[in-house]
Amino acid sequence: MNVYDQISDKKAEGIKQLAVLIDPDLSGNESVERICHLAAENGVDYIFVGGSLVTRGNLHQCLRQIKMSCSIPVVIFPGNAMQIDPLADAILFMSLISGRNPELLIGNQVISAPVIRESRLEPISTGYMLVDSGATTAAVYMSNTIPLPSNKPEIAACTALAGEMLGLKLIFMDAGSGAAKPVSEQIISAVRRTISVPLVVGGGINTPEKAISACRAGADLIVIGNAIEKDPAVLPLIAGAVKSVSV
Repeated sequence: MNVYDQISDKKAEGIKQLAVLIDPDLSGNESVERICHLAAENGVDYIFVGGSLVTRGNLHQCLRQIKMSCSIPVVIFPGNAMQIDPLADAILFMSLISGRNPELLIGNQVISAPVIRESRLEPISTGYMLVDSGATTAAVYMSNTIPLPSNKPEIAACTALAGEMLGLKLIFMDAGSGAAKPVSEQIISAVRRTISVPLVVGGGINTPEKAISACRAGADLIVIGNAIEKDPAVLPLIAGAVKSVSV
């Protein structure tokens, strides 16, 4: 089964899912191995790999270490068109639909599409939406876009609906790494009521309570990264919280 089918099937069954995000620039081999073992022990569904600015050329080595450390499906979460590697199982083929930067709407995708096809990675067409988190995150700065307002759920809902109507198979709402606050329950609920494709939510989810709130509001897949970098011990707590919401 490919990665997207697994995400879609679990959504249909009402099973909430969890992904751990690893930034190759911030994680050495020992750190990656430790996170992978912890993820496997706690039933993490996917490992996302990438970042808004990967500067050290560590992507391939990071993927290699993950593959050596666990059997969890690995998905590239690319910050730019250069973050492609056939060692992964899939890649989020993202269009930044919350912004108006043409390079991130379609330009980078034109460059990366033939490379992804050659690599035989599974591309998962994803509508990526940045939501204001009360801080200027790396994703906002590097994308040169304005995030969606956190107090206008109807804008987020219409944006997500447009993405689904354009044929995107996944909607990913992100407050950004190190966000001051996560995507609100109101926005998650509004988007969930409006779309039928799987909904991924990340950024600022650093406690079990926040994970439960996002899941109950309608997120199908939670992504955590910065919280684990700061304190790996939070992973079992958040994993348990996500599982507790599954119907």
